[in-house]
Amino acid sequence: MNRVIFRIVADSLTSIGSKTGLTYNEINIVLYYFGIPFSWLCLLDVIFDFHYLKIAFTIFTFGFMVGCRNFSTYSDWLFEKSASFLNLFNKYGSNYIASSVWICVALPIAVYAILLFLIFQ
Repeated sequence: MNRVIFRIVADSLTSIGSKTGLTYNEINIVLYYFGIPFSWLCLLDVIFDFHYLKIAFTIFTFGFMVGCRNFSTYSDWLFEKSASFLNLFNKYGSNYIASSVWICVALPIAVYAILLFLIFQ
């Protein structure tokens, strides 16, 4: 099952990349380091009834984009660091695919579930 989920996510990111002109690594970084965290901060702003988190993240992101000399090179570097992190779980009986599914799919879904529960409780 992990392989199926991994393939669906990887193929989706590849498809988005081909439509936007970005590489797989760039789309991966945009989604996991900018898109998902931003959406969580938006949900937290709803929970706490303020807008500071999303505003702060937007300012940070703008500053990053202005200061980043080569997003493609940065994305490749950060993707490799992320893959190395996921491979750390190999010594506990996991593998890259399983760790990717648990940390990059299941964990974000769990966070969304908790945040949405807090909003609609």
